[in-house]
Order: sequence, then structure tokens, then C-alpha cells
Amino acid sequence: MANADPSPPNIGLLLTGGGARAAYQVGVLKALAELHRSRAPGHRSSPFSIITGTSAGAVNAAALACGADDFELAVRRIVKVWRNVQAGQVYEADLLSVLRSGARWMSLLSLGWLVARWRRIKPRSLLDNTPLAALLREMVPLERLPELIAQGHLQALAVTASSYSSGHHVTFFEGAEHLQPWVRSQRLAVRDRITHEHLLASSAIPFVFPAQELPINGGSEYFGDGSMRQTAPVSPTIHLGAERILIVGAGRMAEPRDTLTRSAPGGYPSLAQIAGHAMSSIFLDALAVDIERIRRINQTLSLIPREARQASALRPVELLVISPSERLDQIAAQHADSLPNPVRSLLGGLGVSSSREDVKGGALASYLLFEADYTRKLMALGHADALRQEDEICRFFGWELVPPGPRTGRTKIAGYPSKEALS
Repeated sequence: MANADPSPPNIGLLLTGGGARAAYQVGVLKALAELHRSRAPGHRSSPFSIITGTSAGAVNAAALACGADDFELAVRRIVKVWRNVQAGQVYEADLLSVLRSGARWMSLLSLGWLVARWRRIKPRSLLDNTPLAALLREMVPLERLPELIAQGHLQALAVTASSYSSGHHVTFFEGAEHLQPWVRSQRLAVRDRITHEHLLASSAIPFVFPAQELPINGGSEYFGDGSMRQTAPVSPTIHLGAERILIVGAGRMAEPRDTLTRSAPGGYPSLAQIAGHAMSSIFLDALAVDIERIRRINQTLSLIPREARQASALRPVELLVISPSERLDQIAAQHADSLPNPVRSLLGGLGVSSSREDVKGGALASYLLFEADYTRKLMALGHADALRQEDEICRFFGWELVPPGPRTGRTKIAGYPSKEALS
């Protein structure tokens, strides 16, 4: 009798951070759903058994994980949100709210600590992201996760946040019983029931959104954006057992050499330029370095004889990276005037202008432009970038070997709307 086919590899998905830049990921997911429908028509469940995310990528990751039994429907839900998003759904964007949060924060800078202390000014963030909690409840039905995991549609969901209290980089994960937490230098994993508070913590951009208090190890700590101090973004996906990992970035992996040589000093940088540069180092740089490191390790492992490699715990990890082919800060500069007037005025005080040529100032705006004109542009770019890698994607998943056939049904889980409800 012929041997049974080997079990398929665990495929992981990593969605990185970047505020409104995460709309790019949604375009990539839309392209994947289209390829999944045409190249793997007999498979309804998500092709990803392990889904991890950080910052706004954690929100997309959780929404996708909550629909692991119907990949195309889950993507359609996420697309619907991002296609119609408005800044007011993510943070308070009206004049009074901006004055209450942002202006208070600005006055701390202008009046000085002495006056601020006298007036008891204790601003927590530039913007108030209270509306995001309501959006998460609508977008991410986390109550579905335990049953999806029990039915085998999903092995694990993990979201990462950074503790202001302890300085640790913490990955919270919910998954199959055999998965074990891990501890590394200044980073650790905690098995927990993922909540909307975890998503708020992971996406709390430093200075921009307030920290979120989370219970951990019998106490509580305040957490901010998981992209901070994230030295190994791919690590959680590997620890949870992924053998192949699709990585969707929110920034270009490297700038073309001609772009670097053309850039010339344009006067002293504004606060917006400095903030945008700092955010880029938080959200983008660590991922490129980690990908390079994993590829070097893979190359080293390929030099070790197969027998010796199999006798050890070492194993290569196949990576597929999809990242923007265009500069997202340049796109943001073209849409900065889509920001609500109070927010645009607030950011104008930091040096963000409505000029379409202000690419450097657009870097900061690119993280806060939760407006449909901008997010649809990023989604279209992500969709096009993914389809340009169509053959590579299909080889990665093995979809070109799947013959067409009827779609198979799976047990429906309560609490998830039908496709008709999303039309």
C-alpha cells in the first residue's frame, strides 16, 4: 500500500504595524482571496494555520483569524471596513476632542513642565482613540476564536505589544494546547485569551495614542505599540510552528540607490519630519533586518548535511515577502488634505503641510490618514503588488497543483454574518 501523503506544512502569516499604512495589507489579502478562489476552489478555510500581527497589523490579523473557517468572507469583511474608514472611527477628530487631547499635549511642550505641573496638565496622548474600541467590536468577533481553534481551522493567533512598565516585548497568543510560551532576552510570550484590549495595546502608537493597561502574570502593566523594541518581528510566527511564512510589510524593504543619492538637505527638519523618521525606524527597520538574518540562517543550514540537520532542532523557514513598490509617505503627502480640519491644523503645528510635494512631512501623516481616499489607494497598490507575484504566491501555497472542484462545506460557527449581509 502506498505511503500516505505527508502532512502539509504549517503556513504562517505576519502582518506588521504602521497605523493607516495597514490598508496596504488589506489589498494584499484581497488578491490572496481571489487567487485562493480560483487556484484552490475546493478549500474554504484559511490557508494560514498561524496568524500573527503587530500594531494595526494585529487588528487585521485578529479579524482574519476570526474568519479562519471562511477565508474569502473574512477578507471581504476586512476590505469593507478599510474601504469606508474615516478618521473619526479610529480617533476623536472633532474640534473639541482635538483641543482636549492634542492641544493639551502641545501646551505641555510650549508652556514647560513648571506651568504644566501648576495647571495639573497630564496629557496622555496626542489623539484620543476611544472610537477604535467600538470599531474593533464590530470588526473582530473574538468570541469565535476558541471554537475555530478547537475545530482545527486555526492553530494560533498572536499579537505583540511593548510594556512601558517592565520594558519587555510581550507576545500574547491564543492557540492549540500543545503550544508553549517562550522567553528570550527582553521578550517573552504569554498564553492568554486575546481581547480587544490586547489589540488596543498593540496598536497604541507612541505619543499618538494612549497606553493600554493589560493583566499579565498576576498583575497589570501598561502597554504600547508592539513595533517598539521589536528586534525579531518574525520570531513569534516561527515559535508557534510555522514552516512557511508570508510577510506583508507596510513600507519598502529598501530605497532605490538613485533615490538615496538624489535626496538633498532641505533646511532644518520639522518636528513632523523627525517624528516620521522615528516612526519609520520603529515600524519598518527591524523587519528588514530580521528577514536578512533568517535568510542568512537558511543559507547556513543548507550547507549542513541533511542527516545532521534532521538530528538537531534546526530547520529552514521559507519566507515570502510582499511589500509596497511605492513610497507610502509620498502617497500620504498627496492625500494629507483628506484629514479632518482639526487634525490637519494640529499636525500643521508640527510641520505637516497640505502640499503634495511635502513627502517628508507626509511620513507622519501616513500613519494617521484613516480616510478612504488614502486607504483605497494603498489597498489598490497592495492588490497590484500581490498579483505581480502571482506565480510565486501560488508556488508558495502549492495552489497550482490543486485541481478545480466543488467547494467543500465546514461546520458553521455562530456569531459570524453571512456573505449576503456584507453585500
